[in-house]
Amino acid sequence: MRRLLATLTLACLSLAGHAQTPPAYDAAQAKAWGANDQGLRKYVFVLLKTGPKPMPAGPERDAMFKGHFANMGRLAAEGVLAYAGPFDGVDGWRGLFIMTVPDIATAKLHTETDPVIQSGEMVAEYHLHFGSAALVGVPEAHKRIVKPMP
Repeated sequence: MRRLLATLTLACLSLAGHAQTPPAYDAAQAKAWGANDQGLRKYVFVLLKTGPKPMPAGPERDAMFKGHFANMGRLAAEGVLAYAGPFDGVDGWRGLFIMTVPDIATAKLHTETDPVIQSGEMVAEYHLHFGSAALVGVPEAHKRIVKPMP
């Protein structure tokens, strides 16, 4: 048992001595993504909640959500939307947007272009958020992991 513990201890110490060197600071990337010295930047977090006018299932609802996804794609292509995704619906939480805009007023202008907001299917709640500037790189990275449909 002692020999096993000694071997494991030596193995752990050996691995600790071979830790990878962190990647070099990329000043150009930091500037392009709007990072401060700690790699952070300001965003607006938009919480999408169930609205006062839920639309019943059917072609009109399908068209509304098709427009919702198209709108998110447009905002991402314009560099406004860094991240978006659904929630489980608990407590009325439906989805989120994280926008690369300077303030809540600008986020509202963009969010109000979405069919789910326009119809009252969802309402938006806005919060300033400070997080990793690398989040700006998610839309481009995501394109590389989406498998094309046949």
